[in-house]
Amino acid sequence: MKIAIGCDHGGLEHKNAIKAHLEGLGYEVQDFGIYEQVSVDYPDIAVKVCDSITKNECERGILVCGTGIGMSIAANKIKGIRAAACSEHFSAKFTRLHNNSNILCLGGRVIGVGTALELAEIFVSTEFEGGRHQNRINKISDIENS
Repeated sequence: MKIAIGCDHGGLEHKNAIKAHLEGLGYEVQDFGIYEQVSVDYPDIAVKVCDSITKNECERGILVCGTGIGMSIAANKIKGIRAAACSEHFSAKFTRLHNNSNILCLGGRVIGVGTALELAEIFVSTEFEGGRHQNRINKISDIENS
């Protein structure tokens, strides 16, 4: 599985740690920046990561900003993206199981690096349950297309 990852200046340490952790687990990770501690506008990074998902270049994505909220708002403006800001294990698991989310958003100023690694691993390793949940995803797509 190929994972897209990106961050703004609030998430650089977490992004780098997540990338190394996922690569150590055998995932291919495409890094969309940033690469050094400089101030950037998080929507610019969100678009790059989300485009890799909508173009089927990557299967899932992870975005990190200060809270995870800004990245999730920006990402969810892009057709075909279902982004979830998570800061604990249950949500990271169930956003995949029930919502088939394709982007995980994390807050570098909200959770520690260790928790971020755990949430990223849960997110990439959990498959969508489908079934009754697919109908709900279809309704979300209908809203998006209206």
